[in-house]
Amino acid sequence: MDGTGGTDERGEGIAAPVEPALRSLLRLAVVDHARSEPRRVHPALLHVGQPGGAQAVFAFGPDEPQDHTLRTDVVAAMLRRCARTGDDSPVVWLTRTGGLELQDADAAWLAAARAATAEAKRPLTMVVVTRRGWRDPRSGVGRVWKRVRPADR
Repeated sequence: MDGTGGTDERGEGIAAPVEPALRSLLRLAVVDHARSEPRRVHPALLHVGQPGGAQAVFAFGPDEPQDHTLRTDVVAAMLRRCARTGDDSPVVWLTRTGGLELQDADAAWLAAARAATAEAKRPLTMVVVTRRGWRDPRSGVGRVWKRVRPADR
């Protein structure tokens, strides 16, 4: 997998149909989030790495810095951490409460991830993850489940 998972017609984001390896990886991100966060309201987390594997995590709240440069530096540092572990195609995912419609925080972190990956000359695969599904904030491609269960059940 090259980390792009295919792109939409604008050349950005995940395109349907999603390749099987990426589809499984993103489902794992949803399952992990649903398992690890039982509260209905919880802080949003930015993850960079591999769902189910090595990842860097950054917690932020409603009083998060509004500075694009600071967000970009956070994503760049997380990408560097992944590079040290040998992960050359990390996924960026934002776990949060609510529905999968685009929110201000999604757009802000997407802009930071775009800038950081462009500077690092890496492809960007980014999704928003909730307890019920995932969605690419650029292309709108996503998947929602009524009930998320581990695949090994």
